Order: sequence, then C-alpha cells, then structure tokens
Amino acid sequence: MSIKELMTHYAQPGKVTWIGLRKTRKLPLQTVEKVNAVAGKGLESDHYHADNGNRQVTLIQKEHLEAVGSFLGRTEIDPSLVRRNIVVSGINLNVLKDRDFRLGEAVLKYTGECHPCSRMEENLGVGGYNAMRGHGGITARVIEGGEIRINDVLVPILE
Repeated sequence: MSIKELMTHYAQPGKVTWIGLRKTRKLPLQTVEKVNAVAGKGLESDHYHADNGNRQVTLIQKEHLEAVGSFLGRTEIDPSLVRRNIVVSGINLNVLKDRDFRLGEAVLKYTGECHPCSRMEENLGVGGYNAMRGHGGITARVIEGGEIRINDVLVPILE
C-alpha cells in the first residue's frame, strides 16, 4: 500500500468532548454545549468571529491534554486553561493537515499548527509552555457553516 493510500485510513472518527468560547481576547473561556460555525467568520460569540484569517477555530486532542498533564505531574488539565475552542478525542488531528474535515454540521479546513504562547506558563504553572510544545493542537477556517455540538463526530473529507 502506498503512503498516499495509508494517509486515508483512520481507525475511527474523532468526537467532540468540550467546546469553549470567549468574547474578548483575555477573558476566561466559557464552556458551552453547542456553537454555530459561520462560513468565513468563525464561531459565533468567540472573539475570533468575523476574523477572515486562518485562526477562526482552534482544536486540540484530548489525548494531548492528558500528555501535557503527565508532563506537569497532573492527572488532568482543564481544557479552558489551554485556550482552545474545541477538544476532540479519538483521532490524531495532525492527519488533517492540508485537508477539509466535517465537524458536526460544519466543514472546516486545516490551516496550521496552534503553538503555545506565554500564557501557558501563567495558566498551567511552571513548565506549562514547554509541556504544551508539540501538543498545542491545530487552527482551522470555517468553509461551510453549521452547528457543532458535544459528541459530534469529526471526519476527514477524502478526495
């Protein structure tokens, strides 16, 4: 089997386990059960909404939160502390590179890695920045709008 073929095999879809939004940049995230994704704009009620850039939505893997927790000597990390919009379990988000993917009713496009910032040291404590390196998740742009809810699936769109 070729590498190209292997890149289209997924053991299972991802599943949304947490959603968080913040109206302005430095406010704490508010946990919600669902959010409306708007094409070309981002997530309603989030501070990146109406931003036509590549960082309309941020996603992180639940499994990476567990890894970050282990690096910090904790059993778990509150998702709101890492300041990402959506936590997904069950799929490696790196497989979405250069792909569109369906998340609930919406279609998003992978736009890049979401690197940690200095706020991780503040939010997670000493070593928080380094614990997040390589585990910060991804950024995406909303291609087709729709609702995203807790327990919705994430599936790559294959060409």
